Amino acid sequence: MDTTQLLRGVLDLAVLAVVEREDGYGYDVLRRLRNGGLAEVGDASVYGTLRRLYAAGALTSYVVPSEEGPHRKYYGITPAGRDQLESQAKDWAAFSAAVSGLLPHTSGARA
Repeated sequence: MDTTQLLRGVLDLAVLAVVEREDGYGYDVLRRLRNGGLAEVGDASVYGTLRRLYAAGALTSYVVPSEEGPHRKYYGITPAGRDQLESQAKDWAAFSAAVSGLLPHTSGARA
């Protein structure tokens, strides 16, 4: 199954969830999403989502100097971002339950 469209629909939720656990810079957020099972998420999609969520007031940002290269821009979640995360998590749970209810339930064995 091509998960590109599914991922596009839940990327805001996934990014907010990752940043809510711990602030992170762009590549760190991308790495945590991929380690969490979203291996197909693209770099540009994550960076664009971070910028969009920041512009919408769901994320805050701050710069941390790095001795190993350029300074890193970290993102943290705002109260508005927490509200958005909670709302989208409820929507996702309801949607996921509805789709799961439509699927045939099998124990893995086929006749």
